[in-house]
Amino acid sequence: MFYFLLPIVIFCIFMSLRTLFIPHTVRGKFVSLENFLYLGTVYLTVIIGFGLIYLLFQLIGTPVLKEINNHSGNNIFETSFYFSAMILFSVGNGDVLPQGIGRIIAVIEALIGYTLPAAFVARVILNREK
Repeated sequence: MFYFLLPIVIFCIFMSLRTLFIPHTVRGKFVSLENFLYLGTVYLTVIIGFGLIYLLFQLIGTPVLKEINNHSGNNIFETSFYFSAMILFSVGNGDVLPQGIGRIIAVIEALIGYTLPAAFVARVILNREK
């Protein structure tokens, strides 16, 4: 099941990110509700996608996240999505640490988190010029 779900999740993340780089015909203001919702949707897709990747690895028994001072029990669902959001937004409180393959996944997610705002701004300006 893991080898079936992982490619699907990666494909969904890729398709969401791809929308930033293909031509878009909607024209509008620099700051509009549509642009804000679009960016929010892309961020949400990436958070959920990477959260599912962390979760899938945890479910097959490959430890990718280690929670420090775990007082609330071992909720891998909550931890996976929380860590995904923290890495994407580059906040990283240090209460959840990646380990093993999770480090590589976290680096990829952090790079996406750094490039999303720049790609979005470039897209809005290019659409504005058209």
